[in-house]
Amino acid sequence: MNVGHPFGLRPLGNTDIRVSPIGLGVMEFSGGGGLLGRMFPVIPQDRKNAIVRAALDGGVNWFDTAEMYGLGTSEKSLSDALQAARVSDDDVVIATKWLPLLRTARNIPKTIETRRALLHPYRVDLYQVHQPWSFSSPETEMDAMAGLLEAGQIRSIGVSNFSAKQMRRAHKRLAERGLPLASNQMLYSLLHREIETNGVMDAAKELGVTIIAYTPLASGVLTGKYHRDPSLIARKSWYWRRMIERDVARSRELVAALEEVAAAHDATAAQVALSWVINFHGETVVAIPAATNVSQAQQNAGAMRLELTEEEMARLDALSRPGQKR
Repeated sequence: MNVGHPFGLRPLGNTDIRVSPIGLGVMEFSGGGGLLGRMFPVIPQDRKNAIVRAALDGGVNWFDTAEMYGLGTSEKSLSDALQAARVSDDDVVIATKWLPLLRTARNIPKTIETRRALLHPYRVDLYQVHQPWSFSSPETEMDAMAGLLEAGQIRSIGVSNFSAKQMRRAHKRLAERGLPLASNQMLYSLLHREIETNGVMDAAKELGVTIIAYTPLASGVLTGKYHRDPSLIARKSWYWRRMIERDVARSRELVAALEEVAAAHDATAAQVALSWVINFHGETVVAIPAATNVSQAQQNAGAMRLELTEEEMARLDALSRPGQKR
């Protein structure tokens, strides 16, 4: 484990793009738009502006959105918030994703202009295939993505939820064109460490691909709020409620340890959990926690200033290691 300096910018794969260890995921900005938007409450634009401003003030320099997040609602909201903060294109990194559902790779060049228009005046710095669900092969998808990059419409190429085998195929096709695969966005947290045992993490390290950890706080479970107040679970939709109940039941000892470590650093359990995620594997993993208010954005960004000891990192590893009874 190489903890290193927790606040320096990191390379996004083998590209010249540099990102903060913590970014901001803005799926929650999709409320009110499209099918997915029905799963989230509508956040007023002025609060979105404040969330983005708080993230920027905390040192976050990149933001992750997607076509799927409200069919453009999240992308447009993010652009509006960045413009309200008077941030220039050169000062931020924007990642978005192509929705592959019921599509082929031929759709990739057909819809990129919509992504760019919604995010204008900000570039698409990282364009990702959101899921391995299209009717096309990873190779065909990478060829389409490479065409966009070579035309100057995007700056780098990533994937999301790709298995180790699929990621290797994508990497190989891009390498044949002299291009890097920048990233693979995966579910990863102290409670969800499957990528350490299914080959994804090993392949990422071997190939120089950055892992972008989504849901790094396990939908809020690792903050400890549901352990302290179980009534909060009942306020969630049936989908989230079932998942949170399961994770709460298996994480009591882990969350107790997070809170103990947090107290020693004058930090929060969430910050400890995020610090572990972005540092346990050196610079391989960056994270995109969400925020629905300014306080959450501030706390998430603050995790970059928290440096855990080797003993603390090892303790959390032992408590959460895949196969470990909790």
